[in-house]
Amino acid sequence: MAIPESLLSELSSLLDQRLSLGQADRDHHGASESYHQAPPPDAVAWPETTAEVSAILRLCNAHRVPVIGWGTGTSLEGHALAVQGGLTLDMSRMNKVLEVRAGDMQATIQPGLTREELNTELRATGLFFPVDPGANASLGGMAATRASGTTAVRYGTMRDNVLALEVVLADGRIIRTGTRAAKSSAGYDLTALIVGSEGTLGIITELTLRLHGQPEKIAAAICAFPTLDGAVECVTATIQSGIPMARIEFIDEVSVRAFNGYAGRNMTEKPHLMIEFHGSEESVASDAQRFGELVNDFGGEGFEWAATAEDRNALWKMRHQAFPAQLSVRPGSTAVVTDICVPMSELPGAVAAAHADIAADGMVGPILGHVGDGNFHSALLVEPGNEEELKRAKALARRMAERALAVGGTISGEHGVGIGKRGLMAEQHGEAWAVMGVIKAALDPNNILNPGKLVPDRN
Repeated sequence: MAIPESLLSELSSLLDQRLSLGQADRDHHGASESYHQAPPPDAVAWPETTAEVSAILRLCNAHRVPVIGWGTGTSLEGHALAVQGGLTLDMSRMNKVLEVRAGDMQATIQPGLTREELNTELRATGLFFPVDPGANASLGGMAATRASGTTAVRYGTMRDNVLALEVVLADGRIIRTGTRAAKSSAGYDLTALIVGSEGTLGIITELTLRLHGQPEKIAAAICAFPTLDGAVECVTATIQSGIPMARIEFIDEVSVRAFNGYAGRNMTEKPHLMIEFHGSEESVASDAQRFGELVNDFGGEGFEWAATAEDRNALWKMRHQAFPAQLSVRPGSTAVVTDICVPMSELPGAVAAAHADIAADGMVGPILGHVGDGNFHSALLVEPGNEEELKRAKALARRMAERALAVGGTISGEHGVGIGKRGLMAEQHGEAWAVMGVIKAALDPNNILNPGKLVPDRN
């Protein structure tokens, strides 16, 4: 959809030099981290205040022009692609820490701030924000996708760590959801509704986040297992034993090969677990000992501690670079990325089935995941433009998702729906998916907010 000249004139007057129709800016905001593609937006805007966001949405709603929120562009399911054209709203200039209330263990921030920037600001307070999806994503984008990551097994997801929001609705109204109190039973939980709505219900302009105390002691390690089953069953036993892991990550032998080549490691090409403990000196030592006993029970070997902060940072930097490392296994490739999450008791079977299915199909598909909460991923590597390979990869991904649903799991544990998993929503939610569409229609009757995503098409 081309933006009418009259609207462009109004937006230009409002934003001055912060509205672009340039091809380079449009192409940057039309790119995806994975295989998803769409034409670039018709224009890009960089608001700096909530009032500007409100004015932009009011104008675009009047002209029925789509508006797509943009954080850092690190999503994997095409969330921020302008599939129906329109205006991309880049929130990167709204990136301030507005207030830190150390006594309440809370911070109020703007949506363009990244998680690393927030934690840099918090260093002197003894507090930190724990949700770590790997990429240095914007916190507004993380809330919009209900992101989680490596530390979710201990600290929860964005759902658990967003207390309140300021949101601009499609018609320009500004609302506040939630409170700074520890709990509330006053009405609908609109904060929970917006978190995970992927920019289809409103544009987040402010977040109040729950912070956590920096642990007295942190210890990280890596260990190999002779079989995939042994590694995953060790994870299940660890969680069922109640050992309070801060991180417990699984990487298969193909991912290990990728890490060795990309990050210059020298790990044995076997399945590995990467783990981290947080707590006091005594609790970390006790937890590590109990975990070590389980590792031995499941045939683990080569238990290697990251003895210093530098070693630990290098270990998790390697994990955070997993996606480009996986792509390097097949240079020039792109990927169909899976994101299933299952009950812990079903995890060994789900991973084994995925591994066998990939092997039987002859595809390259390294597997890793935040398996402490039953969530794992495969990057199914395909040659760009090879439609036959892409079709096979999508069929593989669908089978994985269907197996997850069959055992009470979900099609997405953390990446969200975007355009990549929208075709599976009816299968997971049934009539509840239609109810999501009713909510969308009530808050955005002209369907301008990130259309073509998350909810059913309107009749």
